[in-house]
Amino acid sequence: MENEVFKIFDDNRNPIGIATRNEVHRIGHWHETFHCWFICKEAGEDFIYLQIRSDTKKDYPSLFDITAAGHILAHETIEDGVREVREEVGIDVSITELISLGVINYCVTREELIDKEFAHVYLYESSHSFHDFTLQKEEVAGILRAKFSDFHALYLNDKDEIHVEGFVLDDVGDRVFFNEHVGKDRFVPHESSYYRNVLNSIFNYLQA
Repeated sequence: MENEVFKIFDDNRNPIGIATRNEVHRIGHWHETFHCWFICKEAGEDFIYLQIRSDTKKDYPSLFDITAAGHILAHETIEDGVREVREEVGIDVSITELISLGVINYCVTREELIDKEFAHVYLYESSHSFHDFTLQKEEVAGILRAKFSDFHALYLNDKDEIHVEGFVLDDVGDRVFFNEHVGKDRFVPHESSYYRNVLNSIFNYLQA
């Protein structure tokens, strides 16, 4: 995976070449990613879906994250990124079924990683049940959902904890019901501006 090759860009999104994943994150090249957030409505309530990252992941193991996301390879178009949904959570969708929330400049710097993404963010209105998800165990350890209003309030700092429920995979791959109240410490620490942009866009979409 570290030898995957990505297109790299300057600060103005002009292409400047290609580089391996390892080099991209070591030097801090801008590159493209695909983010897809699932929502659904049930009994008049809007929900948002989250994946639990596998505990074997190098970055942010076991934390809650975007429903499905990944990098765009050098030979791929942005539309090809929809493969991440099928690969990670086993749901077949086409790019025409997704609602674009735009491109968000995303930058996180840690001691061992400089992650500078042009994140192409999409929304998917799902009618699937938890039973429809088939997880890529190496990447995803579970699927959860929360009320969208609660998740939004968490990142507006109006709530300290929210209720999430769903399932996780145990050591033999069986599904175990998950039902807890959690705080921000359980979520991947994306930039606050990223969460605000995405959640405000989803809120506006739901209110339209």
